[in-house]
Amino acid sequence: MDSASSLPIEFGGRRYHAYNDWVRRHHGGRLQKISIDAGFTCPNRDGALGTGGCSFCNNDGFTPSYLREQREIRQQIDTGVSFMRRRYPNTRAFLAYFQSYSNTYGELEQLKARYQTALEHPDIAGLVVGTRPDCLPDATLDYLSQLSRHTQVELEIGIESCNDDVLRECLRGHDFACTADAIHRAAKRGLFVTGHLLLGLPGESRDSLIAGAEALAQLPLDALKFHQLQIVRHTRLAKQYTEDPASIPLFSPEGYIDAVVDMLERLPPTVKIQRLGSEVPPRLRLSPDWGVRLSRFPEMLEECLLARNTWQARLFRTAGKQGHAG
Repeated sequence: MDSASSLPIEFGGRRYHAYNDWVRRHHGGRLQKISIDAGFTCPNRDGALGTGGCSFCNNDGFTPSYLREQREIRQQIDTGVSFMRRRYPNTRAFLAYFQSYSNTYGELEQLKARYQTALEHPDIAGLVVGTRPDCLPDATLDYLSQLSRHTQVELEIGIESCNDDVLRECLRGHDFACTADAIHRAAKRGLFVTGHLLLGLPGESRDSLIAGAEALAQLPLDALKFHQLQIVRHTRLAKQYTEDPASIPLFSPEGYIDAVVDMLERLPPTVKIQRLGSEVPPRLRLSPDWGVRLSRFPEMLEECLLARNTWQARLFRTAGKQGHAG
């Protein structure tokens, strides 16, 4: 393609493949995720790999307040559906989003019981399960694949970075080869796989992000979520930032959107973009304070793509060496 007039039809006139547009075409309307805290933990917190979590992680920064107040899964769903019906009255269906921590980290029978509790709720039409790539044994993937034959199942895998040095620096506890393997095994079973990326981690660079996009382009991913690094209070990164702010260079809004575009250009047109950023509650956000609402990000992205006269997949190459992107 040498002009935006040749954009893939699935982009719907945008310069990138928006997940919400795909959902409306594929499912006939809006699907809304209802966040759930099912009481799981993480091998990077319970001592299996480490304690204290990844250097950037304070899950309270991304958890709706009602999840901290209600423990029963059904009660959480009732509260979430009630809120989302008021906010998005045209929602076609609701999905139970097992969001907090690693939601495949447990015995399979325990997982089945908690997933089934959500699926038995009359308003729930499917599952979204967030987890780490090192918490996906074959038996769990087999079960999720079996579920997906009669209900919608999406699997969200925390990639964060494709660079092994960056993953080590943030105490992630696994390498990119582990991520690639998990994505391949999940996709082989027919699961819809979304990856999470955290742009701006210490040690990351423009070159490593581009190399990461080229590595991701060779994996069977259905969708991606982009997040900007935010320094969240009560994390190891917050301590480092407080002691030496210069040690963690943070993106400006413009720099972040530019980095997203650099990666989008190298991703396949089939990869749907679910998120373009995140918001941490001000009480927990140490830095940066961009003063930009998340709802502005799609417009900012389109403006940047237009200014650079580029689009998702413009530099995508099907051939390439898959693996470590560091």
